[in-house]
Amino acid sequence: MSAILTETEGRVELDITGMTCASCAARIEKKLNRIEGVVATVNYATEKAAVAYPPEVSPTDLIAVVEATGYGATLPAPPEASASPSPSSSPPLHRRLLVSGMLAAPVLLLSMIPALQFRGWQWLALVLATPVVGWGGLPFHRAAWANLKHGAATMDTLISLGTLAAFGWSLYALFFGGAGEAGMRMDFSFTASGGAKEIYLEVASAVTVFILLGRYLEDRAKRSSGAAMRALLELGAKEAVRLRPDGSEERIPIDSLAVGDLFVVRPGEKIATDGEVAEGVSAVDASMLTGESVPVEVRPGASVSGGTVNSGGRLIVRATKVGADTKLAQIAELVVRAQNGKAAVQRLADRVAAIFVPAVILLAVATLAAWLLAGGGATHAFTAAVAVLIIACPCALGLATPTALLVGTGRGAQLGLLIKGPEVLESTKTVDTVVLDKTGTVTTGRMTLVSVHTPTPVTASRLAQADAQPDVLVLASELLHLAGAVEHLAEHPIARAIASAAQARIAPAQLPPATDFQATAGLGVSAVVEGHAVVVGRPAYLEQEWALPLPADLAELVAEAAAQGRTAVAVGWDGAVRGVLIVADVVKPGAREAVEGLRALGLEPMLLTGDHEAAARAVAAQIGIPETAVIAGVLPEGKADAVRRLQTQGRVVAMVGDGVNDAAALATADLGLSMGTGTDAAIEAADLTLVRTAPDGSGVDLGAALDAIRLARRTLATIKGNLFWAFAYNLAAIPLAAAGLLNPLIAGAAMAASSLFVVSNSLRLRRFRPVRR
Repeated sequence: MSAILTETEGRVELDITGMTCASCAARIEKKLNRIEGVVATVNYATEKAAVAYPPEVSPTDLIAVVEATGYGATLPAPPEASASPSPSSSPPLHRRLLVSGMLAAPVLLLSMIPALQFRGWQWLALVLATPVVGWGGLPFHRAAWANLKHGAATMDTLISLGTLAAFGWSLYALFFGGAGEAGMRMDFSFTASGGAKEIYLEVASAVTVFILLGRYLEDRAKRSSGAAMRALLELGAKEAVRLRPDGSEERIPIDSLAVGDLFVVRPGEKIATDGEVAEGVSAVDASMLTGESVPVEVRPGASVSGGTVNSGGRLIVRATKVGADTKLAQIAELVVRAQNGKAAVQRLADRVAAIFVPAVILLAVATLAAWLLAGGGATHAFTAAVAVLIIACPCALGLATPTALLVGTGRGAQLGLLIKGPEVLESTKTVDTVVLDKTGTVTTGRMTLVSVHTPTPVTASRLAQADAQPDVLVLASELLHLAGAVEHLAEHPIARAIASAAQARIAPAQLPPATDFQATAGLGVSAVVEGHAVVVGRPAYLEQEWALPLPADLAELVAEAAAQGRTAVAVGWDGAVRGVLIVADVVKPGAREAVEGLRALGLEPMLLTGDHEAAARAVAAQIGIPETAVIAGVLPEGKADAVRRLQTQGRVVAMVGDGVNDAAALATADLGLSMGTGTDAAIEAADLTLVRTAPDGSGVDLGAALDAIRLARRTLATIKGNLFWAFAYNLAAIPLAAAGLLNPLIAGAAMAASSLFVVSNSLRLRRFRPVRR
C-alpha cells in the first residue's frame, strides 16, 4: 500500500492505492481530521485524499498518520517517474480472479448438482477450494488482519469472516461431522439449510470469486469513468516549434516555452500553449477542449488555447500563458478538485458506512445466538449468520456517490462544463431564478456592424441581394468601402467593427489607402480616400464640426437606433452625408433558445446590466425575457446588492457572468456560473465554469449554462438513485439472511451484483448529450 503526495502551499493530495472499500476511506479520513487544523477528504472511487493542513503540520506528519492507520505513504516521485503511467492493479487482480474462477467452478458444480457427486467428491472439492479461499481471498484476509491490529473493522472484515467461517465449518464437518464419508450427498438450496454433514466449500470459494469479480469490474469501471479526465490531461502538445529572432525555427520541449515566445503552428498540429495569433489566418478545432465541433476562425489578435488543433493555414502565435496558467491546466485542476470532493449526500453515506460494519458483526452474532436459542440447530444458525456477514457488505453504498461524481465531472469536462465542487450539485436542484449579465454573457461583448443605411435604406441582409437593386447596392458598397478604409486606421472598438465588416462583406481584398488621417477622441475620424475627404463619426460631430447635417430619413433611423440602445455612425464626403452605419453589441446565437431551455427547467431568467434601460429592454426582447425581469443601470458594485435583494425575496439565485464587475455577484449568488473567456476573478468566484464556445466563435455559448445545470442535476439524480438502491438492497436483504431465507452463496452473488449495478448506473452519465439547437 502506498500513497504519492503532491504538495502545494498547505495543501496536499494523497494518491492512495491501498483502499479496498468505503470504510477504509472513512477510517483514513477520520484519523487525518483528528490532527488539529487539518481538513481531509478521502474519496474511495478516485483513490485520492485532499488534505489542507496548518503551518505546524508537515506532509511527513500526514504520512505518519496514514501509516499508523495501516496504510503506506511515500513522498513525490521524480518528475520523470511521475510522468510515466502508474502500474495498473488490474493485471494481478485479473490473474487472481481467473485462477480462482477456474478452481471454484468445479466446486460449485459438484456441490449444486447431486448427479455429479461421485464417491469422495467432497475431498476433491476441499483440494480445489483451499487455494481459492487462501490465495484468492488473500487481499481480503490481509486487509482484515491489518484492520484488526488497529482495532478497526471494514467491509474486508465481513468478507474475510464470512468466507473463513464457511471454510472452517466445512473442515469441521469433513473431519468431525461425518461429511467426509464416501457416500455423502448434498443438495443445493436457496435458503440456509442443512445438518452437521453439510459443507459450505462452494460458499467459501464462490463468494470469494464473486467478490473478486466485483472488485475487478469496479476497478475497470473506475478507470473507464476517469478516461475523460486522462484524455483531457493528455490533450496538451509535447513539443513546440519556437521562432528564433533571426527567423529560424527550433523544436523544443513544451516546458522550455516561455511567455512572450513566438512559436509556429502548422496545419494539423496542436497549439502548444495559450497565446495570441501574431501572424496568419486559420480555423482552430477546439472541440476536445470546449465541446464545440465547429472550428473557430482566427486571425492576428485572436486568442487561442493550448491543446486545440490548427485546422487551416500556418499560424505564428505569441505565448501568453504557459504551464499551470494555461486554460487546459486550469480545467484539469477544476475537474480534479471536483472529483476529490464530497457532496452532502456522500457524507451521510460515509457516516452510515463507518458504523455499519461493527453493527453487522453484532447482528451476525445475534442471529447465531437467536437461532441456537430457538432450537434451529448449529448448522442452520451458522449458515444464517454467514449469510448476514456476506449480504451486508455495503460496497454499493461506498461507490454510490463517488462513481457518479467521477463520471459526471469527467463528461462535463469533455463538453466544456466545469463543476468546481460536488456541493454545487445540491445548489442546482434548489435554484429557481437565474440572473444573466448582459455584456459578454448574453451578447458577444464586442461591437458588430448590424446594418448599412443610405438615403434609400439598405440593411445588411439586403447587401447579398446583388441583383435586386444594383444602383442602391453600389452606393451602399461604396459607403462601407470608404468608411472601412478610414476606420481601419482607428483603434476604437466601433472602428474595428466597421473595418472588419468592410473587409469581410464588401472588400475582401486590401482596403484602399487613406491619407491625412485625423481623429477627434470620442467623436469621429477623417481621412482622404481615393480623392474623397471622408468623415466618419457621431451625427452631431458631422453636423457641428463639418457642416454636414443628416437628411430627414437618416435622422429618423438614428433616433430609432438610439431607442434600441444601438450606436449610429454617420459617413459623409464631398459636402454631404452619404449614409449611416448601425453598430451594436449583438445577442449571441442560440441565446433565446438557451433562455427558453432555462425556463423549461423551472428557472425564471432575469437580465442584469449596467447599461441603460433602452438597450437592456431591447436585448431582453430579443431573448424572450419580459421587461419586468430586467434590472438595468446597475453600477458594478451594485450587482451583488441586486442578487441579495432577490435572495431576501425568498429566491434561490443562480448568476451567470464573465467580468470583474460580476465576481462579487457570482460569489453572492447561491450558484455562480462563469463564462470561461471572462476574467480570472469571475472564474474563481464561480461554482461552474463554462468554456464551450458559441457556434460562430462569439465567446462562450450561453447554452452551456443550460447544459451545465442539466448535467449537474442529472449527476445528483444518479447519486440519489444509487444511494436509494444501495440502502434498499441492504434493508431488504439483511432481514432475509437473518431469517435463514438466504443461502450464503446467493448472498455473495447479490452483494457483488449491487456494486456492479451502482457503477454501471453511474456510467450512464457518459451518454449525456448537450441540447442541440
